[in-house]
Amino acid sequence: MKLHKFLLVFGLVGASLVFLTERVRARNGTVIAQQSVSDKRDGQHDFDFLVGSWKFHLKRLVRRLAGSNEWVEFDGTTVCRKVLDGRAEVEEMNIYSADKHIHIQGLALRLYNPESHQWSLYWANAADGVLEPNPMVGQFSNGRGEFYNQQIYEGRAIYARFVWSNVTTNSPHFEQAFSPDGGKTWETNWITDQTREKP
Repeated sequence: MKLHKFLLVFGLVGASLVFLTERVRARNGTVIAQQSVSDKRDGQHDFDFLVGSWKFHLKRLVRRLAGSNEWVEFDGTTVCRKVLDGRAEVEEMNIYSADKHIHIQGLALRLYNPESHQWSLYWANAADGVLEPNPMVGQFSNGRGEFYNQQIYEGRAIYARFVWSNVTTNSPHFEQAFSPDGGKTWETNWITDQTREKP
C-alpha cells in the first residue's frame, strides 16, 4: 500500500514537472517566434527622405542596350508627398527643355506592404496616361534601396533595377539599369542627382 501511494505521488510530481517544462518551452518558443517576426525591419519610412520639393539633374542614355555611350542631360523639378497615412507616396516629376524640344511629366506611386516589408514602385508618363502594371519591388538595407522587375524592352525580356543611395544627405542619388542577360551584367541608362529646394 505504501509503495502504491509512493508511486502515485511520484507519478503526479513527474507529470507536473513535464507539464511545467512544456509550458516553459512553449512560452520560450512563443517569445522566439515573436522576436523573429518583430526583428523584421519596418521600412515604412524608408522613402521619407524624398518628401518635399526638389531640383534635379538628369543624365539619360540616348540608346539603351545598344553599346552607346551618348548621354543627354536635363534639369527638372519634383514634388513628393505622403498619402495613406504614410504607407504610400506620390511624386510628380517635370522636365522642360526648350532648346532640346523635350517636355516630360511623370508620376511615381510608391506603396508599402507591411507584411513583406517591401515597396512596390509604379510609374506613369503623362504622354500616354498609363500606370505601368508591373511595379519595381524591393527594399532598403544599410541606406541603399534596390528594386527590380522583369519587363519587355524593344521586344525582348530584360531585368530592370532601380538603386537609391546617399539617402541620408540633401543630395540623394538614383540610377536605373537594364540587364539583357538575366542579371549577369547591367547597363546604367538613367542617373539623377537631386538637391532639396528651400521651403
